[in-house]
This record gives sequence, structure tokens and C-alpha cells, in this order.
Amino acid sequence: MTDRSGITSWLTDMDGVLVHEGHALPGAAEVIAKWQAEGTPFLVLTNNSIYTPRDLSARLRLGGLDVPEDRIWTSALATASFLNKQKPGGTAFVIGESGMTHALHEVGYTQTEVNPDYVVLGETRNFNFETLTKAIRLINAGARFIATNPDATGPSAEGVLPATGSVAALITKATGKEPYIVGKPNPMMFRSAMRKIGAHSESTGMIGDRMDTDVVAGIEAGLHTVLVLTGIADDAEIAKYPFRPTEILPSIANLLD
Repeated sequence: MTDRSGITSWLTDMDGVLVHEGHALPGAAEVIAKWQAEGTPFLVLTNNSIYTPRDLSARLRLGGLDVPEDRIWTSALATASFLNKQKPGGTAFVIGESGMTHALHEVGYTQTEVNPDYVVLGETRNFNFETLTKAIRLINAGARFIATNPDATGPSAEGVLPATGSVAALITKATGKEPYIVGKPNPMMFRSAMRKIGAHSESTGMIGDRMDTDVVAGIEAGLHTVLVLTGIADDAEIAKYPFRPTEILPSIANLLD
């Protein structure tokens, strides 16, 4: 076991680490309870911008995990935090769901279709041709293009779904403009999460199940990285990359050892 005695704060991914298909993975509830009991600062991170922290807290509770809403950090919250620092009180045209629109509202952003400062693309199941056309025209007119995350697909019971990255690619093809992506693997999401809980990179660990988002962003943010094998990654997947996490564990339950 790599020494983690100096780790006093934790960031953890949600899907593939704490839950799978809506149900808590073995050890997840116990680790969360341990952190809570010991007063360990932690945040649960997700690139999914559809839901508000309150929604996600309720969904996790149904799956067997007690995670307060103030312990959840989404790509929507990270995006709103970034935009608020870039241009306080700005305006945005948003393609997204309540998680994104609520996060922008909370930082004082006005959502408009008239000459916005930004076009913000989040995860959504409800975009249409008219909305995409409007976004493309606004970007061509000078609005800056922001996306919450680069994931090209997302999971569903019936198979993969097109996700934010796929829609962003369509808009990029039509405008020639690449979005600035705030969520993982941008280490900015981890830094904003650490600011929220008053943590420092030297004493913070990141637990994830993906080499291409969780681990690489954790390494770039200077964190102790833990890859668990309950999600995407396996030996073949790990071998594709030239970098390695600090630790590889079978599951989050091994943090209890």
C-alpha cells in the first residue's frame, strides 16, 4: 500500500467508484460514513451537469448512500464558478438542464438569447435543431463557447447515449470554434473543488475509475491519485497510458483496510 497517512481531504468520482447503475458499490457507504464521523473534508465529483446537488443527494440516498448536497461538486457548479471569476454578472445562452441553469443563477448570471457573453453547453436530453442553430449563430457573432465536460457518450440501460462532447463536436464543426471545457480532465475542476472545502493539493487524494479523466486530472492537479477497478478501468485500459496513479485498488472498500 502506498502511504496515504498525509492525506487529510478527499475528492471522489461518483459513477464507478461509489455507485453502479444507481446502487451503492461495496464499501462506499462505509467510507462516506467514516469521513463524516472523522470530520474529513470531502467532495463527490461528477461531470454530469444535468442534476443539481440536491437532486443528486436524493438519488444517492435512494441507492444507499448518505451524501449531503453540500458535499457534491458537479461540472455545472465548476463551470459557474469559472465564469463568475472570468466575468462576474455576465450573460449566457445555455443548452442544458436544471443543474446548469440553477448553478448559473446562483452566481448571478443572466440567461439570454440576445448577445450573450457565453454559449454554455451542458449535458441535456432536450436540445433540438432550433437551439443548436441559435448557439452556432451566437458563437459566430462573438459569444465565447464553454462546455461542461468532454464526454462523447453516456450510459443508459439501452446502451450509449450521445453526450456533451458529441454535441460540442457538432457545434465546433459548424463554427470552427473549440469550446473551453471546465470539467474533468481539466484539473481546474479539482482546484475549484479543493477551494470549496479549504483543501490543499499536497494533502488531498482523488479516487476515480477512469485513467483519461480522474487520474490524469488528479496528477496534473498534484494530488494523490487512487484508481479503483469497479468502473471503466482494467489492466488493458491502464496499459494504454504512459502515466500511472499513485495507487490501484480493487474498490473503494480497500480504503477501509
